[in-house]
Amino acid sequence: MVTVNIVELLRKKGKSKYWLCQKMNLTSRNLNRIIRGETTSISFKYMEEFCENLDCTPGELFQIEQQEKTSTR
Repeated sequence: MVTVNIVELLRKKGKSKYWLCQKMNLTSRNLNRIIRGETTSISFKYMEEFCENLDCTPGELFQIEQQEKTSTR
């Protein structure tokens, strides 16, 4: 599962989600949906804006969490 590290990056930068919403002209509802993983895709435009505003690379923005595989036997 792919997750975003927006909250961690904001914490490191000393900024709030409100600040990011204002910088990106994004609603808090949409930002929270992205943070909680309730979206199925993020446009390249938003990925670029996240990286510019959070001063990070796409590799720092996203993380892949390994899901436990269940046995089908």
